[in-house]
Amino acid sequence: MCENYGADTFRLYEMAMGPLDASRPWNTRDVVGMQRFLQRLWRNLVDETTGDLKVGDHAADVETMRFLHRTIDGVSGDLQDLRFNTAIAKLIELNNHLTKLAAAGPLPRAVAEPLVLMLAPLTPHVAEELWAKLGHPESLAYAPFPLAEVAMLEADTVEYPVQINGKVRTRVTMPAGADPAAVQAAALADPKVVGALGGHEPKKVVVVPGRMVNIVI
Repeated sequence: MCENYGADTFRLYEMAMGPLDASRPWNTRDVVGMQRFLQRLWRNLVDETTGDLKVGDHAADVETMRFLHRTIDGVSGDLQDLRFNTAIAKLIELNNHLTKLAAAGPLPRAVAEPLVLMLAPLTPHVAEELWAKLGHPESLAYAPFPLAEVAMLEADTVEYPVQINGKVRTRVTMPAGADPAAVQAAALADPKVVGALGGHEPKKVVVVPGRMVNIVI
């Protein structure tokens, strides 16, 4: 396995199979999925043809930074609790997001470096190679594990399911700090709600902050 796919791919496959305390079926063909993940991640940071680094010092967009810090927060907890399989799943999701960015140009260093540091406990050899390509003369073993910024974990918006007589009929997206009156007004102005009301006033409207709107007609 190591000869055909590399030690890091094999290591990643074993940890992605499931919880350490669970019985897991062995399927050699599944290792290809982990190999492809590492290949995509490498291509996001390094040009396959020239070997040049595809990382710049420009700022990342807010959505990407929020995605990154949610991943840092999740992976940190997973690693502490030895939930390697869920940590890997989160890194795959982040890499999928970055693949779209990489298609448009170099990735921001502020995202690339934390990604490599999170990868290090799982695939140490690949991570060390990438860390060196990022311009660091010392091993990443001397670099601190990334910390999630609390402000980046808070969502800008909240999606409210709108129930009419107990069934979800539509959804409205509101700023995270919107007061219940504003949420209620937005829900009542939704075309599907307007159509359901048919010009009549609802009997009751209940807004559960940050969660849902329930309309009784």
